[in-house]
Amino acid sequence: MGVEALDGTRGAKELAAVLAELKRRSGLSYQELGRQVFISSSTLHRYCNGKGVPADYDLVVRIAKECGADADELNQLLRCWRAATGQEPAPASEPTRGPAPARAPVRRQPLGTRFVLAAVMALVVLCTAVASAPYEAATAAVPVPVGATSWAQTPKPVDPELFGVTMNSSSGAMPSFRTGALRLWDSQTRWAQLEPVRGEYDWSTLDRLLDGAEREGLPTLFVFGGTPAWAAPDARKAAYPDGSRAAPPDDLDDWDAFVRALVRQAGARIDAYELWVMANHEHHYNGSVRTLVEMTRRASRIIREADADATVVCPSITELWKAEAHEYLLRFAESGGYQYCDAAGIKLYQRQVTDPPETMLEAVHDVDRTFQRAGYHLPLWSTGTTQTVTLNDPLEEETAANHAVRFYLTGLYARNRNLARMYFYAWGNGKIPLVLQAEGQPPTKAGLFVARLQQWLAHADVRSCGHGLQIALPENVWQCEFLIPDEQGTLRTARIRWTHTGTADTPVGAGARTVEYLDGTAREVDDRDTEHITERPVLIRYG
Repeated sequence: MGVEALDGTRGAKELAAVLAELKRRSGLSYQELGRQVFISSSTLHRYCNGKGVPADYDLVVRIAKECGADADELNQLLRCWRAATGQEPAPASEPTRGPAPARAPVRRQPLGTRFVLAAVMALVVLCTAVASAPYEAATAAVPVPVGATSWAQTPKPVDPELFGVTMNSSSGAMPSFRTGALRLWDSQTRWAQLEPVRGEYDWSTLDRLLDGAEREGLPTLFVFGGTPAWAAPDARKAAYPDGSRAAPPDDLDDWDAFVRALVRQAGARIDAYELWVMANHEHHYNGSVRTLVEMTRRASRIIREADADATVVCPSITELWKAEAHEYLLRFAESGGYQYCDAAGIKLYQRQVTDPPETMLEAVHDVDRTFQRAGYHLPLWSTGTTQTVTLNDPLEEETAANHAVRFYLTGLYARNRNLARMYFYAWGNGKIPLVLQAEGQPPTKAGLFVARLQQWLAHADVRSCGHGLQIALPENVWQCEFLIPDEQGTLRTARIRWTHTGTADTPVGAGARTVEYLDGTAREVDDRDTEHITERPVLIRYG
């Protein structure tokens, strides 16, 4: 390609053509390439067919390098991107909002020199793009988590039960901050602990926990797992010191008897049952899928006969980043397992505990597609985290507080993928990377911020969630919009905004009246104000 000037339309077309050719040459699918550069496959497809232009040249460079582009191709992409966006590079020491002066024709440089120049030009253009934008984005390179599809709907109430926690306590003490639902696991309520000898039950711990939840008016999810040694004496031990087994019982009549006894003891104090924990993880279950489906069928029948109002949640699937997890889910579905359940259990968590919570949306997206292949459309309940969570170092306090709030906001964002409930792992445990409240201690900043989020949304209806350019915001900014009653009961628009990385200054928008912060402070604003958006969500109320 020559060095003649390009107009905007031609620049956009040629940019798309070069990106499409690089993508084709790489042999990567849109999904694979999008995952590697942290954008959705649909967004990447728009860039390659000319229906969209990346806002930042840095993203163009990331796509090109993943496809093996050389320095000439990077220079070509730079020229096309400049023409398509109307942004010209300016000297790095004096960024300008106006057009750069005309340049003399460019002489061809040796390959190494051209590569260095391309990198420098990319940095300059990136600085100019930030300065020229209608908002001020402090972070230039902003990888967007995959699967973050913007959506809008008829306003629907925010279910308080979305804000669940798993109980890592056996004392009967409850969280001292606002929470919406409880899940019992690592709470001395495994099958092996409740029935240490065939036909002999110890309900004392379970009763303490259920009575505590009943006093607080909190719905409770019981989790099955940990087969007693007497029921499967030759099976592999599970990942617990109580001798429980990671296998089904040798005789499924023992399973029936335990489920029947449990439901009879609990009565209406248990609202939902998760029929096995981490079914596809060998440390928790190493039996066959066929046997697990049969256990699900039997337990579902017993539970529904005793309590028609109880919710039956199919065994939870973990490691959703791996193809093997989706293959397991499909086998369970094809064997008929999901027909016996009201909801499907899944484990949502980041690949690394330091990753933004929004990266969980990739797993939600993939699960949604797998269920479509399987022909099921059940509500999804996220019931926990990874097996190795305790091996990770603690998060810094500010990061932990931000991530805790965004864990639930990400769950709310995934409502369009049928995600109905989130259980944070865990309450009472002080030896995990992110602690809401260790038993016997006051809530951490993370716990207090989660309580504040629930206070904001206590009577809210959600009507949309979106991020970035899809909703005319910086690419690193996320937003969910609500209708929240004011002091007189009149429904008013409110928006929660945050970033998954970096910061951005955004106009508060027409009609904005106040901005509220998770520490309980607030400030009055008007239409002319901007708000500095960070990784800590804020609430903007409109009059």
